[in-house]
Amino acid sequence: MNQTDVLVVGAGPVGLTAAAELRGRGVTCRLIDRLPARLPYAKAVGIQPRTLEIWDRMGIARDALAAAAPMRGQLMYVNGVERMRIELKLPPDVPYGFAALPQYETERIIEEHLTRRGTRIERETELVSFAQDEDGVWSTVTTPSGRTEEIRSRYLVGCDGAHSIVRKSLGLTFEGGAFPEEYMLADVEVDWGLPSGYSVRATHVGDGAADDLLVCIPLPGHRRYRMSMLVPPELSVRQQPDADSVAHGLEGGRAPGLEHVQAVLDRLAPEPTTASALRWSSVFRISHRLVDRYARGRVFVAGDAAHIHPPTGAQGMNTGVQDAYNLAWKLALAVAGTAHPRLLDSYDAERRPVGEEVVGRTVRHATAGGVQTDPEEPQTLMLREAQLLVGYPDSPVVASRGSGHAGPDAGDRAPDCGGLVGPIATFPVRLFDVLRGRDAHTLLLYADDESGWESCVGLADEAARLTHGQVGSTLVLHPDVPAPIGADGSIPQGWRDSRGEFGRVYDVRGPTALLLRPDGYVSLRRAPPSASELSAHLATVLRI
Repeated sequence: MNQTDVLVVGAGPVGLTAAAELRGRGVTCRLIDRLPARLPYAKAVGIQPRTLEIWDRMGIARDALAAAAPMRGQLMYVNGVERMRIELKLPPDVPYGFAALPQYETERIIEEHLTRRGTRIERETELVSFAQDEDGVWSTVTTPSGRTEEIRSRYLVGCDGAHSIVRKSLGLTFEGGAFPEEYMLADVEVDWGLPSGYSVRATHVGDGAADDLLVCIPLPGHRRYRMSMLVPPELSVRQQPDADSVAHGLEGGRAPGLEHVQAVLDRLAPEPTTASALRWSSVFRISHRLVDRYARGRVFVAGDAAHIHPPTGAQGMNTGVQDAYNLAWKLALAVAGTAHPRLLDSYDAERRPVGEEVVGRTVRHATAGGVQTDPEEPQTLMLREAQLLVGYPDSPVVASRGSGHAGPDAGDRAPDCGGLVGPIATFPVRLFDVLRGRDAHTLLLYADDESGWESCVGLADEAARLTHGQVGSTLVLHPDVPAPIGADGSIPQGWRDSRGEFGRVYDVRGPTALLLRPDGYVSLRRAPPSASELSAHLATVLRI
């Protein structure tokens, strides 16, 4: 019998993230995929700042930055005239901007990271069926040789896309609809003189409505773009899918040629240009659907297996990566036997509302003419598209929120800041540098005087005692308070907020405790810190 802690089905960016995070937390897992190799298509391209923050914590951000191209903004044209220019600018405390990276490069980077952790993708291996009981899941798979293998796992995670066998076998509903339009995608180079790093959206409007469309997303390389446009009549196959099927994604057998791309450019390009170097092309269709629940028993779904929607705003893959990142640390605690019995229930409670919001928002943007049509205040819209406003304030495993401050509270993303100086490393570092690589809860403690520092040190010791070392601590000291020296002459480990950035970004006044989850979200905030409240909250997440 082949046993593993977790079986992950599907080796796209979502499944790779789940497997890599599980392995990083000491969980044994197997990752299977029915394809013989990763596909060489630039499907999901846009990388949101929040995804780069996740990759930073995983330790692969540098590899991604080396392979990606910056996304600086968007140029919008109507009937050949520039109507709007959007600059993708974020607040200075956000460490990463928007980027473009072909999906096959994203998969390569995470796969190499996973390989370094001792796990390889089992290619040409397909899930046939599974059955779960109180203690685990029995899965039947076919191997490259054609033989059948039984795998026993404690949990099963379906990251197997829009046509997920895991979702179907669980009997989950996948309600939604399909867009009637057919599109074609093409990866090409052009010789126009438009500024690099800007996506291009060009439409033709006749009789008051848009009747032609060209969207170009910049890719790494010289004037290389992934272009999408309406399918010409000679490539169109007007057919309605069966009620139980999902018409979403790339379709085989109808590959547009360079002449089809050039015809659209001749009609809609902002300036005369010639397309060349066609790497691949395809026809694709768009559906918008959401699963009724993200888990049943010991089986979970994530990414396109749980939600599909228009590609407007590059939300899909990034949302799926966050699904996997949210689930992995909870599964790791469950496997270790240190999770509260209801911790895994929070995956659906936290991520399904996010999927619902993303599906609704992208459908609105797609039908209204793009992200720029959103009535939300521009800076808020930018942060939302960057996925920096994703939060879990209503989660059953975050504490009640406080008041009287403007900083992050329970359920919010823990932001970055700079200017932290240590007793040995006297050069300023960023908070994300301090937190990088931590795979457990972290108690972030702030003090603005020596007595506050002493109480914070005491709370850190108490948290470690309560959780048998599962919760680590990071202490931050107000810039005007001298570092306290212990009775034995030692300097407690901690960081000085040398430029006051932590105090400003987190809006702390006096001793404050913030419990950060392994996925970088605030689980509890209390000022002044309270050992009893911390203990009570930890008991809702961990077995204490």
